[in-house]
Amino acid sequence: MQILRVPKSSRNMRGSVACDNTTMHLLQANDFVAEAIRKEMRERNILLVNITSSAGSGKTTLMQETARRLQHRLTMAVMVGDLDTERDAIRIRETGIEARQIVTGGICHLEAQMVWQAMQVMQLNGVELLFIENVGNLVCPASYDLGEDYRVTLLATTEGDDKPKKYPRMFLTSELMLVSKADLLPYLPFSVEAVVQDAREVNPDIQTIPISSLSGEGIDAWCDWLLERVAEKQASA
Repeated sequence: MQILRVPKSSRNMRGSVACDNTTMHLLQANDFVAEAIRKEMRERNILLVNITSSAGSGKTTLMQETARRLQHRLTMAVMVGDLDTERDAIRIRETGIEARQIVTGGICHLEAQMVWQAMQVMQLNGVELLFIENVGNLVCPASYDLGEDYRVTLLATTEGDDKPKKYPRMFLTSELMLVSKADLLPYLPFSVEAVVQDAREVNPDIQTIPISSLSGEGIDAWCDWLLERVAEKQASA
């Protein structure tokens, strides 16, 4: 039985007003390509995970650590979005998995058509888990459905624990929040309890895991979460 999903770009926050007289959804073209990506991922039986965060929260370091721990259990690949340079893709390739850089040329987010174009030049045969490492930004990427199965948002302890209420759409459209750089908690005025409460007031269904890619805290739980999602995707094929 196929489950019809509401595009992430169409989800409304609590207290928002939907305008019935809107004649065209501004992101309709993006959502059309996102559905094509979702269909392709379903046919290839690939789990697609969109990793979002602000700049410097540790996305690439997490991708490196995830690759080291799981590449002997899963076939993985990563698409990396950045305004310029190929530095992050190079770092990920050094772990031994394929990484394709998407250079946006100044655009502050990835769009579905960018992901679709990158898919055409990647070796996806046999891939079980494909990551999209989005451009570092808690605002623009929140509105763009990329055809992902899951959206995972990193929130670093160095950013402060007030971000879910300040950037609610990102947390509303995410299934999992990773509180990154947890090794710095003893040195920062950051409350995990407060950030989890705020995130769940925005999105009662969001799951949370505190992690540190340097100390290893929470990384096993993160990898287990991924393995479970991959198994579910394969079982549903």
